[in-house]
Amino acid sequence: MSPSFHELSAGQDIGSRTIEVTRTDLVKYAGASGDFNPIHWNEAFATGVELPGVIAHGMFTMGAAVQLVTDWAGDPAAVVDFQTRFTKPVLVTDTTGTPDAGAIIEVSGAIGKLDAEAGTARVDLTVVAAGQKVLMKAQAVVRLS
Repeated sequence: MSPSFHELSAGQDIGSRTIEVTRTDLVKYAGASGDFNPIHWNEAFATGVELPGVIAHGMFTMGAAVQLVTDWAGDPAAVVDFQTRFTKPVLVTDTTGTPDAGAIIEVSGAIGKLDAEAGTARVDLTVVAAGQKVLMKAQAVVRLS
């Protein structure tokens, strides 16, 4: 059930989630998005262009983060705007042959602002990987009943 606008208050927590990411996830995302840049799957190439290793697609990270908001709202179409700044790459280590994730992304959200006239809530997300914020000013605007 989706939240009611009138039940919300600024600062209210909407929850959190942990996203485990593997290099297989990145290859699947590359196929879906058409972004086959080798920095997202090839260790030698990524380090050859002076990255610390294979990194997740920025749009993969952004999409994974906003899933917290769409789950909370109960309807992906309720999200009418989503913006962020990419600040740090998400390094995805090689876990071939193990069940471990190559990266863990932690996402939490809280109501940042309510607009009664528009019937919208701005949800501010905190997105962290390896102890560092990887997205800044991650904000989703949600239209609620």
